[in-house]
Amino acid sequence: MFDIEEELKKLPGKPGVYIMHDKNDKIIYVGKAISLKNRVRQYFRKNNKTARIEKMVSLIDHFEYIVVDNEAEALILECNLIKKNRPKFNVLLKDDKTYPYIKIDVKSEYPGVYYTRRVVNDGSKYFGPYANPGAAKEMLDFIKERYKIHQCRTLKERTRPCLNYHIGRCLAPCMGNVDKGEYREQVNEIIDLLEGKTDKVLKDLERQMKEASQKMEYEKAAYLRDRKQAIERASAKQKVSNISENNIDVIGIAKSELEVCIEIFFVRGSKMIGREHYFYTDLKDMEDKEILSGFIKQYYFDNPNIPNKIMIREEIEDKEAIEKWLSTELGKKVEIKSPQKGEKLRFVEMAENNAKVTLENKEKDKSEILLELKDVLKMDKLPRKIETYDISNISGEYMVAGMCVMLDGVIKKNLSRRFKIKTVYGQDDPKCMEEVITRRLKHSIKNTNGGFGKLPDVIFADGGITQIRATKKAIQNVLKQCQENILQEKDIDEKEKQEQIENMEKELDIKVFGMVKNDKHQTRALMDENRKELKISENLMKLITRFQDTVHETAITYHRKLRDKEMTKSELDDIQGIGKVKKQALLKKFGSVEKIKKATLEELMEVKGITRELAERLKINK
Repeated sequence: MFDIEEELKKLPGKPGVYIMHDKNDKIIYVGKAISLKNRVRQYFRKNNKTARIEKMVSLIDHFEYIVVDNEAEALILECNLIKKNRPKFNVLLKDDKTYPYIKIDVKSEYPGVYYTRRVVNDGSKYFGPYANPGAAKEMLDFIKERYKIHQCRTLKERTRPCLNYHIGRCLAPCMGNVDKGEYREQVNEIIDLLEGKTDKVLKDLERQMKEASQKMEYEKAAYLRDRKQAIERASAKQKVSNISENNIDVIGIAKSELEVCIEIFFVRGSKMIGREHYFYTDLKDMEDKEILSGFIKQYYFDNPNIPNKIMIREEIEDKEAIEKWLSTELGKKVEIKSPQKGEKLRFVEMAENNAKVTLENKEKDKSEILLELKDVLKMDKLPRKIETYDISNISGEYMVAGMCVMLDGVIKKNLSRRFKIKTVYGQDDPKCMEEVITRRLKHSIKNTNGGFGKLPDVIFADGGITQIRATKKAIQNVLKQCQENILQEKDIDEKEKQEQIENMEKELDIKVFGMVKNDKHQTRALMDENRKELKISENLMKLITRFQDTVHETAITYHRKLRDKEMTKSELDDIQGIGKVKKQALLKKFGSVEKIKKATLEELMEVKGITRELAERLKINK
């Protein structure tokens, strides 16, 4: 058995990473320390801990640690472990969207310029991310229009050039007669442009234009002039600041009672090329600098676009270690700055103000939805957690159910759950609903911190009055069973039993409504237990429709998976020694079970892994 106090005594005073586990051996927190001994002990000593840390410590069953040589190594290991395990109590970058980049394959003889959402370590240069895909495509169109670079994905030799060459949009390197220096000069200019070095680009164009004029190459001079004017127009549109550095990310943070919003501006050469925001819940009692530290480590880990400078409001604790790590990754100095005055401070304030507005707008949208739901459903409190359920089967076979969750007006697909029906035989959707709701409620009553979380405030059943009644019956049955269990307790007195029963009645006071569809299988209305259809706004109807579609998709996808799995079963599954790999190999060679039956022993033994003994079994079972 793991004795925390004894293990604390063994901790070394060296840098490393510590890993906290709960009783199910799940990793719930990963942290780094200059001294493991000092840092880990702090969690288990009586001091002013935040509610979040108190909760985490209460769940720690055991911990482990990894000693490293220095803080920088600890930081990298910490990032790796957080990314791999996504511990509940770490600051996690939850947004998994992929943003556009502009890619230049600089290692090619004749580099191309491409739009991509996939960043790989292939030696190419990537520019971005562009939070607005339209901005990335607009820049790419501008490059293709103003520079004579090839636009083919793969550069192959041709017998004649393509249309782009004939209309003056490409130098046709595929023909092999392009001056490499001239082509590379264009590419370098594009790189300077994407890095925000427009002043340098414009000076070079001015010089080239004069040289062309002096040589009386007037067509080339006109082409260079048009390119220069186009870049000047694009540059004037983008300029947002007098900051002179070429490559800066500016990060702002805003908090509310429910969420934290982090806004990040991408500034390249005084030009805003994009911005993005990220939301976090349950972090309100963490200090801003702790949140920012976690965010920076998460965001720039495995990110090919590390800026020269990151600007934030206040200094973070592990600033030097992060700077050293990022500088090593980038190959040149990276600084994390907290400006106190001037244009740079104005930019940080702008990011913070935008984070605040983004958060306010999101909460306004959510609060309007929640207030309308509260009013429509005639509830005394906000319906912060709503669950919906759908049954899926074909004539009573492969019976399953899907569950989806709406939290604070937002559909949370990651909280969806699937059920295989265990006690109902034959097609009886209400009975299936009763079974699923019963099982789900018992999960939370048994363990509030489990995978299902707290009990819902409201349940939306996918269907009409029969599903409403089945759901309410399940709730009543669970409540009755809980009351009986409490009354049978021998270690508590009558007064405490009554208090527990009253608390359980409050927890299981769950409102139930049906989501009714029309003849075209489209959401028509919400229905209460008296079959009354509730009047709701168009926006709320759209949300409920999406909610119903989501749970239907969850249920039907699981149903198809079980059905397809059953359909792929064959007689081969019943033969000892024939597993999945050998089954696939046999079917690949012979095409069907019937042809396998007709094959000779020698033909069967040609399949990898099929011994004479297995071949004989296959012949016996034909």
